[in-house]
Amino acid sequence: FFRLLKCSFHKEKEFILRTDIDECEFSKEDLSDMVYTVKLVFNQKLLCSYDSRLGKYVGYDEFGIRNAEHYNNQSWKMKQRKEELETICRANARLYIKSETRKVPPVVTVRSNSKARYGQLTKLECHAYDFYPEAINITWLLDGSEVTGDVVSTEFMDNGDWSYQMHSYLELVLHRGVPVSCRVEHIGLEEPLVTLWGETRSYFVQDSSNVVLNIIIKNFTKLKWKRQK
Repeated sequence: FFRLLKCSFHKEKEFILRTDIDECEFSKEDLSDMVYTVKLVFNQKLLCSYDSRLGKYVGYDEFGIRNAEHYNNQSWKMKQRKEELETICRANARLYIKSETRKVPPVVTVRSNSKARYGQLTKLECHAYDFYPEAINITWLLDGSEVTGDVVSTEFMDNGDWSYQMHSYLELVLHRGVPVSCRVEHIGLEEPLVTLWGETRSYFVQDSSNVVLNIIIKNFTKLKWKRQK
């Protein structure tokens, strides 16, 4: 992997581009063969570079040699370059190696975005949080069969802490006795995780006909009470 830093400026109508390129190369898992190089490039021409195997800068033309001698005589810069072999290269390489073997299963929740009622159009949400690596597959199942239409899924969202999240949405008309579930497949799971909608919901589902009947009963009871009064 490498780190790139660019700096540009104009001088007497001449455009000058300076580029610093930090590179870390290794092939052994214990990082014992780690090589750290810092390349100084002016207008796409390599002038000089630092090589951790040599422990110093080397110039490639007259101007580059002068710069290399100048950097090599700066004890603080040489100390900094030696430390960066550990703080930049090996530290990030350890994270990379750890991430290649790390498998974190997703935390999955299924809910509706409002009170759901049988017989009415409802939007269900399937949320997968804090998984790694990012490859994941989310599908909806209606009575055990995969749903292909009326499904919208987000792209992978990076949490910034080596974990990801993804969300999927399904619009459908709910019917009694027809289960709806979200199936999540991920390398961190031994088998696909199927979460049935309604298992952990904190809302309720009403039949639209029951809603009308409840309104009639309440109004009738209220009217009867007034007459008695």
